[in-house]
Amino acid sequence: QVQLVESGGGSVQAGGSLRVSCVDSRYTYSSNCMGWFRQAPGKEREGVAAICAGGGRTAYRDSVKGRFTISQDNAKNTVYLQMNSLKPEDTAMYYCAANPGTLLLFRLLVPSSYRYWGQGTQVTVSS
Repeated sequence: QVQLVESGGGSVQAGGSLRVSCVDSRYTYSSNCMGWFRQAPGKEREGVAAICAGGGRTAYRDSVKGRFTISQDNAKNTVYLQMNSLKPEDTAMYYCAANPGTLLLFRLLVPSSYRYWGQGTQVTVSS
């Protein structure tokens, strides 16, 4: 059973940076695709970034392109989301997700594509 644990959230002023991490604490196989999602109060969960097959494919939602970077360290069973130039609208609970199978590109940022989920880490950006 895959267990995902996020860390690294916190509070930062607009323009600042944060890096959130997600580790599979019961690693038994390499999840083929990992994604970061976020959900703000009263809003639907949305895909932020995803990475598949050791970094061979990545996807980002338009609003974070050029500011966020997803990366993966297979040796540490960890996926990272580096967030720069943060904006108040980035405030949300950030969730890590994993899927053991491959995903088509158009599915990478779709929450229902992923089988396993972490509990989330809060990111708050103040203006």
